Amino acid sequence: MTEGSLVSARLLVFRVGTLACAADVDQVREILPRLPTTRIPGAPPVVAGLVNVRGTLVTVVEGWRALGLPPLSPTPSPDAGVIGSTIILELGKGEEPGNGGGGGGGGGGEAGKLIGFTVDEVVDMLASGETTLEDRKGLPGVDPTLVRAVGRRNGELFIVLDVAALLGPILPS
Repeated sequence: MTEGSLVSARLLVFRVGTLACAADVDQVREILPRLPTTRIPGAPPVVAGLVNVRGTLVTVVEGWRALGLPPLSPTPSPDAGVIGSTIILELGKGEEPGNGGGGGGGGGGEAGKLIGFTVDEVVDMLASGETTLEDRKGLPGVDPTLVRAVGRRNGELFIVLDVAALLGPILPS
């Protein structure tokens, strides 16, 4: 991707802590209010637990832990309840052929694996032409292998996540 190239896809922009992130809309199955999870014994700390989404058990990952960010200091008001959203992502869907190396599987129409990703706020959906993407550069505090590109919208920077690189290793084979 060259500097200043236009987005050719739609992106969902969201916040994890103070970091603005985005993912391809084609990978987003749905956005739900933050769901209470059932903890999985022995799971790594990045896994918040399991949720039941209309009869399907979905592993939910804490967004801030997956990105290596510090936790936000919670200051909930008495009537706040659960804050944030759970984005249900489908891995294996919306990925470009050859993106992510060699797995050899996955023709068109094959359903991917579902995984939940907790975010603090869903900000916007950007369509093609509403932003420009630049090559990933030195991003302080963010592992560059998890970033596909850096975008700018209305003067604000956001990172386009490589969802497969970020969440793929967490899912069981």
